[in-house]
Amino acid sequence: MRSLALALALTAAHAVPAAAQDVTIPTAQGEATVPAAPETIAVLDLGAIDTLQALGVAPDAAPDSNLIDHIAEAIAGAVKVGTLQEPNLEALAGVGPDLIVVANRSATQKDAVSQVAPAIDMTVDGANLVADTKARLAAFAQLYGKGADGEALLALLDEKLAAVAAAGEGKGTMLVVLTNGPKMSAYGPGSRFGWAYDVTGLTPAVETLDATANHGDAISHEFIAQANPDWLFVLDRGAAIGADVQSAEATLDSALVKGTTAWTEDQVVYLPASNVYLSAGGYTSLLEILDSLEAALAG
Repeated sequence: MRSLALALALTAAHAVPAAAQDVTIPTAQGEATVPAAPETIAVLDLGAIDTLQALGVAPDAAPDSNLIDHIAEAIAGAVKVGTLQEPNLEALAGVGPDLIVVANRSATQKDAVSQVAPAIDMTVDGANLVADTKARLAAFAQLYGKGADGEALLALLDEKLAAVAAAGEGKGTMLVVLTNGPKMSAYGPGSRFGWAYDVTGLTPAVETLDATANHGDAISHEFIAQANPDWLFVLDRGAAIGADVQSAEATLDSALVKGTTAWTEDQVVYLPASNVYLSAGGYTSLLEILDSLEAALAG
């Protein structure tokens, strides 16, 4: 703590006066007034980095992560300041950010990082993934005075959403399953991954799943067989985080699952795991997810 206090003191001593103009933007915790177009920004969430990258903004400080290919360039030159769950406050202080962005996994650290600089929470709620992604994009565009760019990106996103909805029209039922090695969980509408039902328009194969369970409802091969979905959307958590565990394909490999309509009709869709699990709410991540859904449903 003594070294952190020293770093903070040095940062304050050499601080450049704040820009005269501030901007008020919506965040996950209400409106916040922050410096407009912050010259130095620390972003402690991969989805937020993704959205800022789409607007042409690269972070000066970021978590130490290399699991998302399409944001690798954006964070290549950033100072690494710890992990998503455990930011390194001394490293942050050394960067001297004008603004710190937390979200999702790093949101619980907002008070801690606020010791270094003003911080905002730009968490995206999985149950409202599309609406929150749009809201965060618009807010970041406002922050950096990139309104025209933000509107163009939103228009493209709306086109993608319309294409997925059209591809899914009349295509039957679906079930969203997350695998974690040999374990499986199912998610229904209104849940963490409930957005998949919203954007495709497919009917839930099971209506009784607990929307409030963050880890889903634990299920078995028998459960999937009884649900017999027309489409099975699968998220492989192990693949998302680079864990050395059994793959989703291996976990689902059973006679019971192979008897479902989804399997026999070749309608088992493996979602872009890192995009869904690690950078949820990121603009490009969402576009890539929608591309994968459209390709599957239209094919």
